[in-house]
Amino acid sequence: MSTDRTRPAGRRDQSGPRSAPGGPRSASNGPRPASGGPRSVPPQRSRRLQPHRPLRPHQWFAERLLAVLSGQRPVHWMLGHTIGEAYDQLAELAPSTPLRATHGSRPVLRHCRGAQPATGVVEAFASIAAGDRVRAMAFRLEQGADQRWRCAAVELGGERLTAGVPGPR
Repeated sequence: MSTDRTRPAGRRDQSGPRSAPGGPRSASNGPRPASGGPRSVPPQRSRRLQPHRPLRPHQWFAERLLAVLSGQRPVHWMLGHTIGEAYDQLAELAPSTPLRATHGSRPVLRHCRGAQPATGVVEAFASIAAGDRVRAMAFRLEQGADQRWRCAAVELGGERLTAGVPGPR
């Protein structure tokens, strides 16, 4: 039986364990190179390994409004996230699905930016692409006393979505 505890049982080669670059090395591995390890390998960055940044309120709402206005989600999905006439505007417009897919391409959120003109208010705009078509969407968020953000108004393609007044089709 072997008394060498650094080698797995049944292993017959004479090389010892290897260490990770920059880690401790044993005498059997030879002297450490001046570069700090057997070879310099730059650290790799992966999107999966980076911590997930939570969406800002206007980005979160833009995704939800896109889902409703493209017909991917029902209007009542926004019921607790709207105030005032915003829900009525969405309910009036959603059946026509103004941001629906064109030529088989699903609409995606290209850009979304927001500005805070006053405390507890965010005015945001987004560009939505579906195939070769790009549409603009603007909306206003207001923060309630419970610190939750709610959509207060929606505009699409330069025309305000008002209840009872159909938009361009």
